[in-house]
Amino acid sequence: MRLSWLFVAMFVVGALGCAGRASNISGTKIADDKINRSIIETIENYRVSVEKADAESLFLLASPSYREDSGTPVGSDDYGYDGLKDVLVGRFLMARDIRYAMKYVSIRRTCTDAAEAEVGCRAFVEVMIDASFTVVDARGKDRRTDKRDQNELVLEFVDNKWKFVSGM
Repeated sequence: MRLSWLFVAMFVVGALGCAGRASNISGTKIADDKINRSIIETIENYRVSVEKADAESLFLLASPSYREDSGTPVGSDDYGYDGLKDVLVGRFLMARDIRYAMKYVSIRRTCTDAAEAEVGCRAFVEVMIDASFTVVDARGKDRRTDKRDQNELVLEFVDNKWKFVSGM
């Protein structure tokens, strides 16, 4: 009898401890709220567009203030919104059979109200990328390349939607 009361007490304490916690988006440690869901929906549109090699759709997901430094200290490979389309088209001309998977690690944002995003709000999304694609090498042979990387995607809320500022 004493053991059953102990079990009931442990169950009640455990249930009360879980009741106060906010739920997370499935498969992540990211809080499940309206803003985070809309951010991830935008990034999923990006991911699918990459797999389809759809440069036009990707360009439409970019903010006019898009800026990329390519992760290098030299400035010669930097580009902005105007150069983005050329970069995307050029990459897709070289690659085919693209597989692009992402794991969402965290979202940090400048807007804190979980109900609505406001214009100018920025989201900093840490993702783990697992991708593969086929390219033709210098000898004319198909070469399958696998890439794994951690990246930060930066988005801003403009025109009532999330747009990429960097990281594409």
